[in-house]
Amino acid sequence: MVIMPDSYINKYSKFPVVYLLHGYSGNYSSWVNKVPDIKEEADQYKMIIVCPDGAYSSWYLDSPIDSSMQYETFISIEVSAYIDKHYHTIKNKHARAIAGLSMGGYGSLMMAFHHPHFFGACGSMSGAFDLSTMPHKFGLLNVLGDSATHVEAWKHYLLTDIIQHYSKKDSLAIIMDCGTEDYFLKDNRALDGQLTRLGIVHNYTERPGNHNWNYWAGSIPKQLLFFHNYFKKYYQ
Repeated sequence: MVIMPDSYINKYSKFPVVYLLHGYSGNYSSWVNKVPDIKEEADQYKMIIVCPDGAYSSWYLDSPIDSSMQYETFISIEVSAYIDKHYHTIKNKHARAIAGLSMGGYGSLMMAFHHPHFFGACGSMSGAFDLSTMPHKFGLLNVLGDSATHVEAWKHYLLTDIIQHYSKKDSLAIIMDCGTEDYFLKDNRALDGQLTRLGIVHNYTERPGNHNWNYWAGSIPKQLLFFHNYFKKYYQ
């Protein structure tokens, strides 16, 4: 699903893009169905919002055991290439952001850290970050396989390992938030702590709330404003 701002009718204008990922068990229509106000945010901030489908439980990974589950490649390379070819986009990392909730929060940070030459900013809402604590949950075994057999694949997708190899010259703009009653709060606090220890600049906040759409509906305006301010630094 592609949400275009009302100013898109000017064919000579080019726009920044936010890729917005859904969570586990969701689909491409989740955001616009649950938080329809994002259409007004696209108008206000003059940005294109792209909601790709990440399947029920892809975790946005390239699976080593299922050739039909290559979702990192699908979104970070194939979908993005299609969007840049068919829409009036600013074709620069400083005009691209990626964000998501829960499984999508993990996916957005993972892809941004894997592809910092392509994405300039990333965001997570209630991110499910620590895959090592859920090898038998949320369909991960069907995507990554057994962690003892596919050691390298699991290592490649552990966010804690990915961040250890982050180069500050990549200068990602990072925003994260989580509800204080969320069952992934521990994950979020741990990742915030790791980023802080490594000296990686990021914006992390906690607000009252649980792992649900009431919370995410309050989060997304703040994240889109963060991306808007980031884009403005490069494109007035």
